[in-house]
Amino acid sequence: MSVLRPMGTETEYAVVDRDNPRANPVQLSFDVVAAAADERTRHIRWDYRPEDPVNDARGYRLERAAARPDMLTDAPQLQVTNTIAPNGGRIYVDHAHPEYSSPETCDPFEAVRYDHAGDPLMAQAARKASAATGKRIMLYRNNVDGKGASWGSHESYQISRAVPFDTLSALMAAHFVTRQIYCGSGRVGLGERSEGTGFQLSQRADYMHARVGLQTTFDRPIVNTRDESHSTDEYRRLHVIVGDANRMDVPDALKLGTTSMLAWLAEQAPAVGYDLDGLLRRLALADPVDAIHTVSHDLTLRAPLSLEDGGSITAWQMQVMLRSAVYEAAAAAYGTDIEGEPLWPDDSTKRIMAMWGTALEDVIRVAHADDAERLGMASAASRLEWLLKWQLMERLRTKRGTDWNDPRLAAMDIAWAALEPKASIFEAVRSHACSLTDDETVRSAGVTPPEHTRAWFRAALIDRFPDDVVAAAWKSVTVRMADGTLRDIDIADPRGHTAERFRAALESARSVDDLVAGLE
Repeated sequence: MSVLRPMGTETEYAVVDRDNPRANPVQLSFDVVAAAADERTRHIRWDYRPEDPVNDARGYRLERAAARPDMLTDAPQLQVTNTIAPNGGRIYVDHAHPEYSSPETCDPFEAVRYDHAGDPLMAQAARKASAATGKRIMLYRNNVDGKGASWGSHESYQISRAVPFDTLSALMAAHFVTRQIYCGSGRVGLGERSEGTGFQLSQRADYMHARVGLQTTFDRPIVNTRDESHSTDEYRRLHVIVGDANRMDVPDALKLGTTSMLAWLAEQAPAVGYDLDGLLRRLALADPVDAIHTVSHDLTLRAPLSLEDGGSITAWQMQVMLRSAVYEAAAAAYGTDIEGEPLWPDDSTKRIMAMWGTALEDVIRVAHADDAERLGMASAASRLEWLLKWQLMERLRTKRGTDWNDPRLAAMDIAWAALEPKASIFEAVRSHACSLTDDETVRSAGVTPPEHTRAWFRAALIDRFPDDVVAAAWKSVTVRMADGTLRDIDIADPRGHTAERFRAALESARSVDDLVAGLE
């Protein structure tokens, strides 16, 4: 095992009608998702049967009667609210937002490409919806409106069920509280409703109010316990709701890569003799909820966080300890070279670990710089999204002689996230951000599925026999046979049904009957 594991992202987009600020966002979301559908595949429904949103990773199930309606995401909607993206992902309406779920990938860098591939897909859908309805529909890749509302940018990771959930929860709580020092996308305003003036590291942190929990839209937890594996029985899905919707590649890759590496640590610690429980005792925060708010609000990057044992630690120190733990376990698992560097098993793992180190170097340099020095830190800002955003806004703020409550700064924060290039501040400064891919590769990821996961088979089957596919889910595809009966094709293993294994069978099949017979 390494940084490579099945993973994916879900991005909810803010949606508005520029000509009608009071337009119903739910209807706008329906408009966008309807425009995203292809005529050949519009009839294919999403299969909710495998969904299980009330299954709790702590070992019990919440009674459906006790669940709030917005938790029951497996309830089919009366309107058509889903479409399968050409890359094997899913585009759908989630409450009051159009949402894009990327197809399954096994590499954090590929996951970044497919995450950002949703932006041009959704922007195109918004343009088509505008043309069809006469509205001026705009989408934004962010997480807050500054007035109390927040929406998600979720991550999912496959992890072995052999890892005790309490261990995983403790490890990820430490990580999620502190990773925002290099993953945060920045935000104007302090508090859920911007009650305080200022700038903070994360869009999402202020909306976390519990250490652990099953819910995702109220009393949001740092560690989410929803246990829908979307995989085979030996794995669970680590469902992460604390992250920001990054525009920049580097923080997005670090968000995915470092979390995957810590999942590896949780899985491998017993086998390599690493004392993970001892580390977690040293990193146990007295109040993780207070700590995640403190870290986000602390532009000094040096605020002490109280520990359960009575001591204190900074977010940077905690990240250094987490990275060091991965190094120690990796050295035991893989051995080291003559310089003591672990012999990482693949290039992606080696790159993520190097990027993690660079990010921590960037953060400590910023921590020891004053505001004037920070404004000139172009290299660090090319990798730290919150810093690049802060530099732009701080220059405007000081030029205008205003405080952080200047409405122009709040407008810049929103405009940073606009998907339409002409309306996007991020697009105007994108050349100053370090890129891990290019526009053509991202556009290609929007229409081409990843070849090393089941997403390839899902997309290829729908493309080959669109009229015969009735429904799709993460773990299955339902087809109609020649005699009219329905058959579920099981694709539960995310690493199964890859292009290498099934391309020939799919291309040679003359019908879904031929294909099903060949798979049996």
